[in-house]
Amino acid sequence: MAPARMVSFIKKHAAECDICLADPDLQEEIEKITEIVLPESKIPKAVRMQQEQEELEKREAENTANEIDVADDESDLLNNTDPNI
Repeated sequence: MAPARMVSFIKKHAAECDICLADPDLQEEIEKITEIVLPESKIPKAVRMQQEQEELEKREAENTANEIDVADDESDLLNNTDPNI
């Protein structure tokens, strides 16, 4: 199987397989395999752009979740009436 086709097969399978979907480390492993098997110069431009967009969305979601956690912590501190804090 050609490297690009293999990567495509892995990603498609992982997106549909219940066992693969339950593995929290699988996406990271797929990215590592992709980097080894399919050098940047061989990745089609459209795929690279899609990967970059997905990575950006992932980072934005993580940042939003972190901001919510900080806001909750600050709210807890402001609403706390315990004089020992």
